[in-house]
Amino acid sequence: MLDLIDDGTFSVASCTALSLSPEGVERFNRDVVDYLDKVVMRPQSISNHPEVVRRLGVISCNGLIEADLYGNVNSTHVIGSRIQNGIGGSADFTHHGYLTTFVTPSTAKGGALSCIVPMVSHVDHTEHDVMVMITEQGLADLRGLAPRKRAQQIIDHCAHPDFRPLLQDYFDRACAGAWGQQTPHLLGEAFSFHQRFMETGSMSSR
Repeated sequence: MLDLIDDGTFSVASCTALSLSPEGVERFNRDVVDYLDKVVMRPQSISNHPEVVRRLGVISCNGLIEADLYGNVNSTHVIGSRIQNGIGGSADFTHHGYLTTFVTPSTAKGGALSCIVPMVSHVDHTEHDVMVMITEQGLADLRGLAPRKRAQQIIDHCAHPDFRPLLQDYFDRACAGAWGQQTPHLLGEAFSFHQRFMETGSMSSR
């Protein structure tokens, strides 16, 4: 945000709260006089109001803990039951934004956790609300795609190379042998990444 203000990309930022890196906090405090008329703090009842979000055509950018092959998003619970944070205003922006994006690193815990999994262990945002998925590996535009095409886009463009073969293997076997084929899942293995992490400390099979 500070970079975008400083280089003139936009002239003002409207927000309810600021969450800056330690370097960003130091920079903001040092140059606070320059930012006084460029950062507007508003109450959540305004900044997250569904009508305002819709009318402005907001492009929402939310973080997540994990996403699954079909675009369902878990943004609050680690391994399904350990709460990391609240849902915040992400639902308001996801339901009402013009374009809804979710951003995450492809891995966590030093590479032990894949942020792309066969099935999320907790659902905060369903696949119906997620338009674009972004990691440092790339971008998957999921708009208008059938579930199986969404899955392949996420594997190809968002999953980390260390986990891509495992995800592809799961998906291929689900497509070949799942009870239903509209959104193929192997229910006996859908949470195998999570189970392996709890047993070994890593989602990797190596």
